[in-house]
Amino acid sequence: MKNIYLDNAATTPILPEVISLITSSMETVYGNPSSTHQIGRKAKSLVETARKNIAKHFNAASNEIFFTAGGSEADNLILRNAVVNLGVKVIISSKIEHHAVLHTIESLEKEFSIKVLWVDLNEKGGINYAHLEQLLQNENEKVLVSLMYINNEIGNILNVKKVSEMCEANNALFHSDSVQTIGHFKFDITETPIDFFVASAHKFHGPKGVGFAYIKKGFGIAPILHGGEQEKGARAGTENVHSILGMEKALEIAYANLEEEARYIKELKRYFIDILKANFNNIVFNGFSEDENKSSYIILNVRFPKEYSMLLFNLDLKGISVSGGSACQSGSNKGSHVLNTILNEELAKHTSVRFSFNKYNTTEEIDEVVTVLKGLVV
Repeated sequence: MKNIYLDNAATTPILPEVISLITSSMETVYGNPSSTHQIGRKAKSLVETARKNIAKHFNAASNEIFFTAGGSEADNLILRNAVVNLGVKVIISSKIEHHAVLHTIESLEKEFSIKVLWVDLNEKGGINYAHLEQLLQNENEKVLVSLMYINNEIGNILNVKKVSEMCEANNALFHSDSVQTIGHFKFDITETPIDFFVASAHKFHGPKGVGFAYIKKGFGIAPILHGGEQEKGARAGTENVHSILGMEKALEIAYANLEEEARYIKELKRYFIDILKANFNNIVFNGFSEDENKSSYIILNVRFPKEYSMLLFNLDLKGISVSGGSACQSGSNKGSHVLNTILNEELAKHTSVRFSFNKYNTTEEIDEVVTVLKGLVV
């Protein structure tokens, strides 16, 4: 049985070039970057070169990039730092953020009694920008806006430039969970004055367990991990050297081939949408995931006209890997908090499947998925 992997919003296969680099670096770059001898200095030099090369992709300074164990840690570092160290008293966010943001905000609300405001969403999960503007204008305290660049379940793209300008005009800070963006879309922080964003290497064919936080120059940082002065005092712990180098390589490859690969995946997604519509009645695409201009080209969230409680299980038996929501919530029986927020109670009960693509997927695989679905969705 051939496996068909369509869960790339959860994680992506590591590129062979990245595996090769990680393997060789584990053999040859074994020094601790904090050591002062030449073997340690070699490791330190490579880490700092990786930092500079990663920063260049965003027109950022290398001292604005802080390596972490992934996007969730980076979100925690930024949000907690905003409250503890930067004087934020109000956080404006949405109820369809990743749990790395939502749960952190909930924790900060309990611990520091900060004020949390939720921006209105439309039926597609789109941000009501007029309401966001109103919330910003009505606050006199220090505000942080935290809205994800691309929603990991329904693929909606935030107008980050617009939100950045709104925050700047209202003296608010702006943080965006950009895990689904980095490696798939380019953006320049000199054109989009965002204060904080995060990335995770395994979303763009790099290794798991490594990512970074972008923190605009000038903001002091209070660490959430204590014990050492690594990452300019922002994060204690010996750097994950081989994974950082793997992340650097994966990002380099992603951006070198971005336009060509994005074009291919967009065509694949459009093909899938067309063939689904041709073979199934009354299917709906959640959020803006059908809209090429308003959603990520790697995510398609499909809602079937009724509940098929065993659909994901049966697809897995056929070797087809997909998700019903965020894989980060696997094992939860509460369903998708994103779909539960934007859909009414009846529609939220219908089975939704998130298909997400990479450059290795083919139209032949899409055809096979549709053939299997026709035998399961009756």
